[in-house]
Amino acid sequence: MDLVSIIMPSYNCGHFARESVDSVLAQTYRNWELLFVDDCSNDDTLTTMMQYVVCDKRIKVYQNCSNCGAAVSRNTALRNAKGRWIAFLDSDDLWEPTKLERQIAFMKKNDYAFSYHEYKEIDEQDNELGVYVSGKKHVGKFDMFACCWPGCLSVMYDASVVGLIQINDIKKNNDTAMWLKVIRKADCYLLPECLGKYRRRANSITPKPLWKRIWAHYPLFRVAEEMNPIRATFWVAMNVFGNAYKKIRYVKTYQP
Repeated sequence: MDLVSIIMPSYNCGHFARESVDSVLAQTYRNWELLFVDDCSNDDTLTTMMQYVVCDKRIKVYQNCSNCGAAVSRNTALRNAKGRWIAFLDSDDLWEPTKLERQIAFMKKNDYAFSYHEYKEIDEQDNELGVYVSGKKHVGKFDMFACCWPGCLSVMYDASVVGLIQINDIKKNNDTAMWLKVIRKADCYLLPECLGKYRRRANSITPKPLWKRIWAHYPLFRVAEEMNPIRATFWVAMNVFGNAYKKIRYVKTYQP
């Protein structure tokens, strides 16, 4: 059983972090390490996590010197990761107990180095919102640049193929910035199973007006990908169409 390194950045998520870590502890696949990076929270996040460290040595906690954002936190965790498999779980999202077992088996069986899976959306009280997110079976480089297909909680890649990923510091869409690095090394494949729950929160840093959500993609291409302004604007436009297509074709609603 190869080691899985689970990357979990956090800021002021004490209550939700407990649920997220519990969903890691419930995994049927046992050979994992959790790299939790606290971004100078001013709630009880760090205290909560230190209680876990005492009980389970697989959990490792780091703290940033100042509030830096998720990109810096993920970079820190990735530099310290020792596993062959790299998985991501934000500190307010949840995994199903068989997530690691099922995804690793899927990747080994098909010799994939990069994969993602389907998930549901929940609210702050763990209620299902009636939203089910899937995606393309095969995502190539153009596909990933045109649309962020994977949810962060669903991604896993093989570090022995991909190597160390580090991204430039952008405050939004920094998870997409990682996938744009990984997709250069390996295509991404969908495991068509619901293995996680993504939490919608009222105080999310995701911009609420549509135009702000669209323009938040500009630093992704201009800063993270270091493109010139014309190319960066082109890919922002491509994401408008790509994300609209994903929402129409692959995001379904159901009665909870």
